[in-house]
Amino acid sequence: MWLVMAILSAVFAGITSILAKCGIKKTDSDVATALRTVVVLAFSWLMVFVVGSAGTIGNIGTKSLVFLILSGIATGASWLCYFKALSAGNINKVVPIDKSSTILTVILAIILFGETNHLAVKLICTAVLAVGVFLMIEKKADTEKETRKVWLPYAVASAVFAALTSILGKMGIENVESNLGTAIRTAVVLVMAWVIVFIKGKQTKIKEIDKKELFFIALSGIATGGSWLCYYYAIQKGVVSVVVPIDKLSIVVSIVFSYFVFKEKLTKKALLGLVLMVLATISMAIFA
Repeated sequence: MWLVMAILSAVFAGITSILAKCGIKKTDSDVATALRTVVVLAFSWLMVFVVGSAGTIGNIGTKSLVFLILSGIATGASWLCYFKALSAGNINKVVPIDKSSTILTVILAIILFGETNHLAVKLICTAVLAVGVFLMIEKKADTEKETRKVWLPYAVASAVFAALTSILGKMGIENVESNLGTAIRTAVVLVMAWVIVFIKGKQTKIKEIDKKELFFIALSGIATGGSWLCYYYAIQKGVVSVVVPIDKLSIVVSIVFSYFVFKEKLTKKALLGLVLMVLATISMAIFA
């Protein structure tokens, strides 16, 4: 079941990217993220009441609650660092570093959770996955000379926080119903998202949002909520070092949808990278 949930997480995450792209053509990305998180939070708590786990809130231990909060903070921090890096540096340099979070997560899962079954295969697949991610990143010549490397520490921090999100999330939901754990950490992310909006003084842009884009933002939030619910069920019940790479295969869903919706095509190099990522992930799942 946890493998199925991991796959569903990737599917929903892939759809999220497409819906989000449709919703931020004119809308500020920070504002869209904050609004989308409202929908995610509502969706998360709806699922909590559907499965009847709301009554177990009082049973959550201090340790679990702390790790859930830390996981939410790590998610918010990852978003903040990622967009800061993108605003200061070249996207073709920032993105590869951010994607390395998958590799870091696998390594941390092996060290912290002792997920050493078929270790040699897992490490080889992780290396192949890294090559695949590298090939997926299109290299383009810089049009402007960078005068300062201020983006580098933010890009590295983004990858580290993204990896910590999964690890801390696993620690936080060991004895907590996964839907309830997701709802709690989403509340933390919501607070951080709106803090970012108000710090940057973008709250006035909410009134300017196009209704059509608002609709896509809401759909994106629902897809995100579905992805997170499936994802945290998967890491609670399954093997983190396998779940995380599967979740990252959301890129396959995004590519398929972008081909039909936006008519975007892959280069041969990027296609090879995608194939390597898929093969590495499937191999990890088989030997889980």
